[in-house]
Amino acid sequence: MTDTTDLVPLGWDDARAAAYRETKGATPFALEPGRVGRVDRGRVTVHTTAGPVPALVRLPAGSELEDQPTTGDWVGPERRDDGDVVRVVPARRSSIVRKAAGERSDGQVMAANLDHVLVAVPFETRVNLSTIERYLVVARESGAQPLVVLTKTDPAFDPDATRAEVEAAAPGVGVPAVSAETGEGVDELAAVLAGGTTALVGQSGAGKSTLVNALAGESVRAVSDTRQDGKGRHTTTARELVPLADGGVLIDTPGLRSIGLHDDGEGVALTFPDVEELIGSCRFSDCGHVSEPGCAVRAALEEGDLDERRWHSWQKLQREAEWIAMRTDPAARSAARRRWAATGKVGKAQAAIKRGQDPFARS
Repeated sequence: MTDTTDLVPLGWDDARAAAYRETKGATPFALEPGRVGRVDRGRVTVHTTAGPVPALVRLPAGSELEDQPTTGDWVGPERRDDGDVVRVVPARRSSIVRKAAGERSDGQVMAANLDHVLVAVPFETRVNLSTIERYLVVARESGAQPLVVLTKTDPAFDPDATRAEVEAAAPGVGVPAVSAETGEGVDELAAVLAGGTTALVGQSGAGKSTLVNALAGESVRAVSDTRQDGKGRHTTTARELVPLADGGVLIDTPGLRSIGLHDDGEGVALTFPDVEELIGSCRFSDCGHVSEPGCAVRAALEEGDLDERRWHSWQKLQREAEWIAMRTDPAARSAARRRWAATGKVGKAQAAIKRGQDPFARS
């Protein structure tokens, strides 16, 4: 029986052991447990009881893009004299999934088996609240606990006001502020992340590499200066598992200029509980939030209780989630077509009225 003690610092626990035994019992291959630490074009580096080992990926025919092993996956590579091979990926308890590039409807798994998703936002530039909300939707859909970390507090201007803005855009989410340069807030953040698996996400220039080095207690990531326009250069080129100084592991991800949603909207609802509550308070269940009587959303906007920017952000993300649902769910596709048809009729009627015509006259 394999001694898995060395895997405990990487997150191995009773649940992972049970999943591994189930996977091992269902395959004819000689497997040993390990965790994917890096993915490089059809090859993976797996942390095993014998240390990091390279392995090829050979999944069953018909496997989807989401089935491919990613950083953070627990796998059982087949041990072979001519090179190890990953043939199965056990079920994940949580994962960050973004829309695949192009017109594909499937998703790309960025990191798996997470306890926290840490969204890095730099203090040194004006924060983009809509971008933070988008990252939080993806984090919520992962099944892990999101956090927004405000980095680079040392050059921050009016940090209290900035933090208040972010907290308003991230209800129910912790918003710690840290400076990897001075050490402010790093120990407190490390204590929150200790013992678990954390994915670090955010745009280039957010100071992720510097934060990784501070949490790891050593220089494991190259660091580059931020450009004058506030955008950073990519210093992380692959997602990689990094052990933390106080226990636990962190999955550092390359900076993303944009991240497309992949799920069908639960993350939107969880990220915008204030908007969802208002929508539930409207007089009509099918309220369009335009000019209907008893619309709680319009009332909140007019009274200043709901920020116009946040409402537009919800609308954009909700449309994206509905589009995803329409592509994957026949019932949602049918409902969307009926809604679009009704919208088209309303638009034609309004155009007829503007032309001085009877909108109900038959052509």
